[in-house]
Parts: sequence; C-alpha cells; structure tokens
Amino acid sequence: MIDNYAKIAKANLEKLYRSLPADLAENLPARQNGNQFVFKAFGEICTMTPEAIKLGDGGHPTALEILISLYALNAKPDPPVLQPFKSYKDFPDSMPYVAAFTSHAEQLLVPHVNAIDASISRIKEVLNGAEAPAEMSGDFSFLVYPLPKIALCYIFYEADEDFPASCTCLFSNNAGLFLPVDALADVGEYTSRKIMEIIGG
Repeated sequence: MIDNYAKIAKANLEKLYRSLPADLAENLPARQNGNQFVFKAFGEICTMTPEAIKLGDGGHPTALEILISLYALNAKPDPPVLQPFKSYKDFPDSMPYVAAFTSHAEQLLVPHVNAIDASISRIKEVLNGAEAPAEMSGDFSFLVYPLPKIALCYIFYEADEDFPASCTCLFSNNAGLFLPVDALADVGEYTSRKIMEIIGG
C-alpha cells in the first residue's frame, strides 16, 4: 500500500512533468536522458522519472522523495551562494519549525561528536563535502551538500571541563530559494540522519 508521503511525492512529480521546464537539467543540475534526471541527493545517486524517485538501491524514507520532488519543482538558474551562512531561525517563517530542527538536526548529533570527528573524511566523501571556511571552524567543522544547490555547514565543539559538546548546523545563504522553509528543516534532519548512518550510530 502506498503511504501518504509517497502520494505527495507522486503528486509533485505529476505537477513537475505536466509542464517540464526545458532547463531543468541545468537548474538542478542533473544528467538528463529523455525524461530521466540523475543527480546526487542525500549521499546517494538519485534517479527521477515521471513514475518515481529512486535513491541508491532503494529502501530510503519516502519523506526524502517529497524533499527531492520539491527541490525539482523549485529548481532555478541561480547558483548556490554559501556566505554568509544562515541559521535556520533566520529564514522567514521558520519559527514553527525551529524546535524540531534543533532537536532533529543538531542535538541528534551531540552525543556522537567524537565519532563524527573520526569519520569526517568519509562523511565528506559520501555527502559531496568540503572544508568549512576557516572562520566557521569550532573544534572541527565541514560542509556537506545534501542537494546539489543546498549546502550545510556543521560546526562542532567537543566537551571540556566547562562546557558540554555542541553542534550547530547552518545553511548556505540562499538555500531558501530552492526549498520552502519547512522542507529546509527536513533537509537538516535527514542530512544528520545520514551522518548517523555513516558513523554507524
């Protein structure tokens, strides 16, 4: 039986393909073969067709299909702008989702700071990552790209005698161009879940 998330994703695909933008491949960006688009999303090869969105070998949460279909519906020619990075709460109309974002995207990772530090190379390899700008360093930090035009900057502080460990997740400056604000919160959550998967948490 198809679940509600899958129904929403399917409706989004139908809307997208009903009037498929001629420049969609360039705007995602993706490799196009007829009506099939292939790009990397949430650390997996994503294949989007009128019938379905497939990530890797399958078995992914259907909520990811909604996020990817929304990303395709919101595809624009604008390039991603990284800096200045933005806190989730600084996006307009984000207030109803801030507590969930803090819990599911940031606090989720705090107990695993040491394991994340030991796995940075693998995390960046899977999630199209890069070094964070020097001024975003913390005790350690990195950039990842869960979607081609949306970057997240994770900044970690390890626990010491005065302060507990912490995690801050910031968005590339114009991430709000490419997804609605509630979907951006979900991007943070599912990227952090992917990090947990990578470290074996």
